[in-house]
Amino acid sequence: MTDRVTRTPGETEEVGRELGAVLRPGDVVALVGELGSGKTQLVTGICSALGTHGHVTSPTFTLIHEYPAKEVVVVHADMYRITSLREAIDTGLLEYFAPPYVTLVEWADRVLDLLPPEHYLVELSHRGDPRERGITIRNLPAERS
Repeated sequence: MTDRVTRTPGETEEVGRELGAVLRPGDVVALVGELGSGKTQLVTGICSALGTHGHVTSPTFTLIHEYPAKEVVVVHADMYRITSLREAIDTGLLEYFAPPYVTLVEWADRVLDLLPPEHYLVELSHRGDPRERGITIRNLPAERS
C-alpha cells in the first residue's frame, strides 16, 4: 500500500506518472473518489508516463476513451453515469482487461465486481485543506520479475 498527499494538480499528476511507470499491458487501475478529488488529474500523469499523445479528458459522456501509446493502448473509462453492472458490461469494458490495454476506470466503485481480482485500487480523497488530496494505492499486483 502507498499513501501520498498532494497539494497541487502537478503533484497529483506526478503520482500518476510514478504509477504509470510500473504499469504493463493487461493492468487495470480502479480509481475511486468523490467529484473533484483528482481522478482525471492522476490519469493524466499515468497517460504521460505511458507515452500517450494529446489532451486527456474524462469520458463522462462517451464512457470510454482510447489513447494509443508507445507499447500499449490506454483505455480511460468513466463509470459515473453507469446505473447497473449489465450497463457496464454492455459498454464493452470487460474486453479491455487484457493486453495490449492498460485500463483506467474512474468511479470504479460502481463496477468493482467486474474487475479482475488482481488490479490496482487507487482511492482519492479531499483533505482538511481544500488544496490537499489524499491518494492511497492498494491491491498492488504480485511482485513482478
